[in-house]
Amino acid sequence: MKVLFIGSVQFSEKMLLELIKLNANIVGVCTLKESEANSDHFDLSKVAKKSDIPFKYTPDINSDDNKSWIKSLKPDIIFCLGWSKLLDKNFLKLAPRGVIGFHPTALPKNRGRHPIIWSLVLGLKSSACTFFQMEEGADTGNILSQKIFKISEKDNASSVYQKVEKIAVTQIKNLFHQLKSDSVLPIAQNHSQSNSWRKRSKEDGRIDWRMPSKGIYNLVRGLSHPYPGAHFEYKDTKIILWSCKVLSDFPDNIEPGKILGTGEKGPIIKSGDGALELLDFEPKINFVLGEYL
Repeated sequence: MKVLFIGSVQFSEKMLLELIKLNANIVGVCTLKESEANSDHFDLSKVAKKSDIPFKYTPDINSDDNKSWIKSLKPDIIFCLGWSKLLDKNFLKLAPRGVIGFHPTALPKNRGRHPIIWSLVLGLKSSACTFFQMEEGADTGNILSQKIFKISEKDNASSVYQKVEKIAVTQIKNLFHQLKSDSVLPIAQNHSQSNSWRKRSKEDGRIDWRMPSKGIYNLVRGLSHPYPGAHFEYKDTKIILWSCKVLSDFPDNIEPGKILGTGEKGPIIKSGDGALELLDFEPKINFVLGEYL
């Protein structure tokens, strides 16, 4: 079974390495040399060169030139794992067994953009790793493998990303063997249960201290590494906040955004319903007691 692989993020690297470990016949790799859209970008040419696999940089995945290159490799199946652009209907027909995609949510719920970030920002208690048959619609195809996992209140984007990678490595191993033996049992999605998350903007990462403490905490952990971080401004300086701690028992007659004091690791800031201690932020600056953010 000839495999073509498409990907451009850290997760893609883990999946490609696992397929190589499984002795998959990978005939080509499509990747990106650089990406402004993905803070977890990874150039797969590094892996391809090491394993002597042909690769191509494909900023326009649907270009005629790229399709011609893929056709020349005659793949039986395509894995598209960690790619933010939709594949057109003609691309989806390039391999006789179609294209397999991945989405870290419990499809049909939570289709769309930035799934790990939104899962944390919205305070979800669980999500899933889902491999599916790609169609023209975003994340709409038949489910090939799905594993639910829990999200704890202590999880952040980094720990959830690691959970997803660990679970998906096991999944792709089992799925690959099922594909080789033609024993995969696709499950159609119930579209009536679906919703789709929108693309996140930079403004979505701005901390509004009028929000409840839990909402700010979720925003911060959702945008932590490998993502760009939640932010606020203090004296015309943009501060990136990587982690914080929710505090309680603060007077309700103090305005949100006021600097209340200093904790063990950083300043304590009044929120809409309590306060937060800033644990990890950059740049490291001195906050003045009594001032406002």
